[in-house]
Amino acid sequence: MKLAEALQERADLNIRIQQLRSRLENNALVQEGEQPSENPEDLLKELNECVSRLEWLISRINTTNCGTVVNGQTLTEMIAKKDALTVKLSIYRDLVNTSSRSAYRARNSEIKILPTLAVRKLQMETDEMSKQLRLLDNALQQTNWTTDLKESE
Repeated sequence: MKLAEALQERADLNIRIQQLRSRLENNALVQEGEQPSENPEDLLKELNECVSRLEWLISRINTTNCGTVVNGQTLTEMIAKKDALTVKLSIYRDLVNTSSRSAYRARNSEIKILPTLAVRKLQMETDEMSKQLRLLDNALQQTNWTTDLKESE
């Protein structure tokens, strides 16, 4: 199994587990004399199977991410870099948007609002971070589709 396939299955399992949770909650109580629309015992069995599979996948994904090196960095390091860059980029984009707004003044006597940062420079830095994030994500995706899932050590 390729790493990308395991990641997709993990995402699907997380959705499935949330659906099972909701179905269990919907069938946990019934009016006296009524039957639940689904058997809670069967749902619990399916939930336990999904959670066990999820645990297995997470373990293998983490082992693979720690043991796979691309351009001198493990996938774990690349993912951390991507996550941090995503946070930073989001803040920079918001800052560019805020700094770029011009305040409307009806008269010259009204208070003038000015940006405190060089918007053009900030936009150039934002564009460069966007490029870095895109290239990093491309490298991760390519590696995910070419790397076999490792067994735990």
